Parts: sequence; structure tokens; C-alpha cells
Amino acid sequence: MSDQKIKQDLANGNSNIEMQNTYVNGGQADFDIRIQTDFSNGVSNKAFEDVDLGTKGDLKVKDVEGSSEEDGGFDIGMGPHISQEEKGGRPAWDNQVQFLLACIAYAVGLGNIWRFPYLAQTYGGGAFIIPYIIMLVFEGVPLFLLELAVGQRLRLGAIGAWSTFHPYLVGIGVGSMVVSFMVGLYYNTIIAWCFWYICNSFTDPLPYATCPLTDNNTAYVQECAEAGTTSYFWYRDTLNVSPTIDETGGLVWWVVVCLILAWTVIWVTMIKGIESSGKVMYVTATFPYLVLFIFLVRGLTLRGSSEGVSYLFTPDINVLSNPNVWLDAATQIFFSLGLGFGGVIAFASYNPKKQDCQRDAIIIALTNSFTSIFASIVIFAVLGYKATVQYETCLDGNIEILLNAYDLPEGNITYDNYDEEVIALNGSTNWENQAVYVESLNLSDKCDLQAILSEASQGTGLAFIVFTEAIINMPGSPVWSVLFFLMLLSLGLGSMFGTVEGVVTPLFDLGLKIPKPVLTGLVCLVSCVIGLMFCTRSGNYWLDIFNSYAGSIPLLVIAFFEITVVCWAYGIKNFDRDLEWMYGAPKTIPGWCLHYYFRACWLVISPVILLVVLGAYIYTTAASTLTYDGWNSDGTTTEGLEYPWFATMVIILLLILPIVWIPIIWVFRVIKQNFFSRENMEGILIEKKWKDSLSELCFCILYILY
Repeated sequence: MSDQKIKQDLANGNSNIEMQNTYVNGGQADFDIRIQTDFSNGVSNKAFEDVDLGTKGDLKVKDVEGSSEEDGGFDIGMGPHISQEEKGGRPAWDNQVQFLLACIAYAVGLGNIWRFPYLAQTYGGGAFIIPYIIMLVFEGVPLFLLELAVGQRLRLGAIGAWSTFHPYLVGIGVGSMVVSFMVGLYYNTIIAWCFWYICNSFTDPLPYATCPLTDNNTAYVQECAEAGTTSYFWYRDTLNVSPTIDETGGLVWWVVVCLILAWTVIWVTMIKGIESSGKVMYVTATFPYLVLFIFLVRGLTLRGSSEGVSYLFTPDINVLSNPNVWLDAATQIFFSLGLGFGGVIAFASYNPKKQDCQRDAIIIALTNSFTSIFASIVIFAVLGYKATVQYETCLDGNIEILLNAYDLPEGNITYDNYDEEVIALNGSTNWENQAVYVESLNLSDKCDLQAILSEASQGTGLAFIVFTEAIINMPGSPVWSVLFFLMLLSLGLGSMFGTVEGVVTPLFDLGLKIPKPVLTGLVCLVSCVIGLMFCTRSGNYWLDIFNSYAGSIPLLVIAFFEITVVCWAYGIKNFDRDLEWMYGAPKTIPGWCLHYYFRACWLVISPVILLVVLGAYIYTTAASTLTYDGWNSDGTTTEGLEYPWFATMVIILLLILPIVWIPIIWVFRVIKQNFFSRENMEGILIEKKWKDSLSELCFCILYILY
């Protein structure tokens, strides 16, 4: 374009010229000049680059209204607010597959293996899957796409992303970072326990297969005889647990060693950021599926497995009238996908600028839910075998009593005819011609297969007690033990990478002058030191507290602020422009269906679900008494122990600490801005005018009504 043409354009209307990125190089100056010319027939935006003053330079003109891929879309939606450093210098995933595997490894965690099966077991098997799928569609997938899109578009971690919207909103990112830090503290302790079990799985028989003898070798230890071999190994040989949370009891050294090993593995794996951890994702994301498939094949060949799988997929529709089913389904979807932690935003920030994050969100969310159902089939197949063994053992004891009482030959009473024989024998005479009634024989009343299957167990109880009890009854049990705990280790590590990334990336994006390997090491070191509280004899009680409250109400509050800021404050129309720039406008009927589905969820459905779940969560927490179960040295459990005052204070702190930063930072910034130093604040929402906001509000209302 010639100078004459530029002058002619400028002479045709009023011009607003803004000069950016000025620097001097060898006596010549280059400018990035934006000229906005108001023509009588509309507005034209032109960007002029590389003007060489003093000589006749070439003048390049780009139409920024279309914003090509080459210019990075820095003139569309959130684009102008992307920092110059992030426009090209941010690390990136090696390929699309690596990103998907990283997100899948992050989302698919220990909760898919032990919490989802527990909830399905508690709420009538297949009936729980119905509200689970509904919550996945209207809560999980829309929120997951929102976090992916924000991270990918702004190319920043949680703190940097929300401060880009408005400096007053830094507290949202800080809250996400605090939640990730607190969850990482206890989550890696579970990985430490996996290391301990793996080390103890290379013996035959397994150490949790038999009870130890007393000092004089005349009987089994009473605690083990009362509780069972797997429970004894877990509570005594692994945790050496104290009776109550009040009794700290000192550190358990073997757990301390495993915890140090776990944090060392995390640091070494993440020492180069995604360049190193991304390679590990190929293993941590795929290995659990291989093990689950092996367990599925083995589990379905075990007797009684069909009973377990049938129990899973036989719905009790009456359960759906229980509001707790819907509450637990919503929270399971929410926490399973890792929403609100900042890990999703951090991972997405390393994506290419133009990538179909809508497709990624659907793939990752569906894979996560498929894994939960697939893992439940595996778990229930093995639990069906365990229940069958327990059921048959119970019947064997009763059959032996009946045979002796009525002087019957071996084989006269079998598993198949047990119920009929009990009815027939009741009141009949024995060899002494005396009438014997079944009620007087003290038969066990626990010989009910369905009742055994319905005995719900979650978390560490399902993994380290119930499932190991099934493993010791399998031929070649050490092999299955190693595979199972390696699978748990892989799942835990994959989730920990995203959790730690949710802490390190926001800190690094703050501009700390610390190399990222050193920063990652410091986070791991501090976490390891604080995590020693879980290595005490009362550590299991503290871990239950963190597991129950650290990632609960704060995440719901953070997610509500996220969706409010993006879809209501920033505006769905503006967000649409960013999404269309990243993966294009819909062109097919399914594409348009997804378009309207996501907008409806963001504007109304998802915020309403979040508010309802949050309100229900607060009500149930406040209305219930905070209790725990203590483990006694005689192998029994004391149920319903109330937490002491200091444990209650920790619970309150876990609930408040992440979200208190939102109002604190807001108020601090307002006071600083209005009473101390007036800064020229920059942010997406700062530049938004009231007229635009009212127009956006009207658009949202019409959108909802439409």
C-alpha cells in the first residue's frame, strides 16, 4: 500500500491512531500502529506494522476484524489482553494425544475406582447411573469446556487467567491454587500407601493373607482374629492407627519413607514441567486401562462374578426419590473431572492457540465417565466373587451345624437346597428322637448374598481392605496384588501431576524469579513436610477430614464464580467470539445443537445446579454432627466419635481458607485503588462499558427465553 493511499484513507474521516511496541534498533524505529478510522459508512480497523522511519520502508496492512490465524487472534475477544510473553514463548504439548492423555490421567483418578462403585452400591446399583449421566450432561461437560477454553485462550494458569479478567478477581485463582495444594497434601499420602502395599506384594503368601501368631505361638493375635486379616494388616501393620484422633502417637516411619519416595517421584517427573511429565502421561493414562481389562477378564471367570455385575446394573428406581442421590451424583461428577482446581486451566494453557477444545472437553468427560462405569464392572465382578466366597463360607458353617444336629450324612444339604432343607428339618427329630428346632441351633443370619453385596465400603476401605480380601482368594494372589496397586499408583500419579500443576503454574505465571524446577521442588518439599501429619498414628483420621472437606464447598463456590465471570460479566456473546476463533462456528445440525446446548447450560442450567448443590451441601454439613469411627486395639470399631474442638476448627479452616481470598483480595484492591495509589488497571472487564453490559444482559434474557 502506498503512502498516497494511506493519506487518502485518513483524509476521508476522523482517525484515532494508537502506537504500540516502539523500540529503537540501529537508528531506526519500528512501530506497531493501530489506526481506527470512522468512515461515514461504518468503521474500519487497520493494523500497520514495521514502519522504518527515515527511510522508505514497507508498510504491511492487516485486517484485524477477521483476525487471521497468523496474528494469533489478539484482536478478538480476550485476545488483546494476552500478555506479550504468552503470545509465543509458552511451553507446549508435543502433540494433541499427549494433551488428551494428560487430561484423562488428571480426571481419571482414585475416585473412579473406589467412590463411584461405593455410590452405585449405596444407591441401588444401576439407579445411581441415571442421575450421574444427567449431571454429567448439564454440569460436568459445560464447566469442563469453560475451563479448557479460558486456559487455552489466555494461555495462563488460574491466577493469571482470572486477574486478566479483572485484578479484583485474583482471589478466584488463589482459591483454586489453595484447594489444589490442600488436596495434594493428602492425595500423595495415598500414593505412599500404594508404594507400601506394592513392596509387600512380592511374597507368597501375601502378608495380609494370614493372621500373625502371639508371642508364644499358641494362637492368633486377638485383634487380627476379631477384625480379619486384611483389616488387621491395614490398621495395624500399615497405619498402626491410634484409637482416637486425640492420640497422635508419633510418626510411623515406614509410611514416612514411602511419603518421601512419593513426593520425590512427583518432583523428578515434573522437574521440566510438561516436557517431562507429558512423557509420563503415556504410561499413567493407559496402564490403568490395561490392568482394568486384565482384572475384568479374570474377574468374569470367577464364580459369583455375574451376581456382582447383575447387582450393579439392576436399578432400584425408588431410590431416585432420595435427594441425596442427586446431590452425590452432582458432586461426584464435579470432583471427578477436577473442576475448580485450576489443573484443567493450567493444562489447557499449553495448548495451541487454535484447537477444538469443545471436542476435547467431550472426549475427556465421556472417557472419565466411561472409566467410572467400566471400573465399577470390574470392582463388582470381583466383589461378587468375594461375596460368594463369604456366602459359601457362612453356609458351610450352618450346614455343618445342621448335619450334626440332625445326624445327616455329608452332602445331604447343599448350597442349592439349603433353604428348602432348613424349612423341612425345622422341628424334626434327631437320632435321640428329640425334636430340634432351627431357632435353637444358633445359625448365622448373615448368609444372604444380596445383603453381603449391599454392604457398602468406600475409599481406603474398598481398596485396601475389601478388594485385598478378594485378591487373597485368587490363585496367584501376589501377581494380582502387584497389578492392582500399580494401577492405583498410576491413577494417583496422573491426578497428582494435574494437582501440582494447579499450584506451580499460577505461581510461575505471577512472575516469580525462580526457575520452574526449583519452584516445583519447593512446592513438593513444603507439601511433604506438612504431609507428615498423615504419617502419624492418628494420620488416617486427619486424611479422612481433608478428603471430606478440602475439596467440597470451596470448589462449588469457585466454579460458580468462574461461570458467572465468563458468561455473565464478560458476556456470552464475547465468549462466543473467542470460541469461534479457536475452533470455528458450527456448520452442521449437530454442531448447532451443541452450540445452543452449551450456551443454555452456561447461562442458566449449570449455575442453578451449582447453587442448589452448594445450598444442599452447606445444609447437610451444618445439620449433621461431625463424627468419625475409631479403631480399637482389640479389632473392633467405635462408631460415632465426635471430633474434638481442634479437629472441628481444622474442618472450618478447610472450608473457608480457599474461598476467603475472593473477598479479601477484592476489598484490598478496592481500598488500595481508591485510597492509596491509583493504578492504571488493565483487565477485560475494566474496559467493558455499562451500555455494553446492559445490552449483554438483555441478550442473555432473550437467549434464555428463546
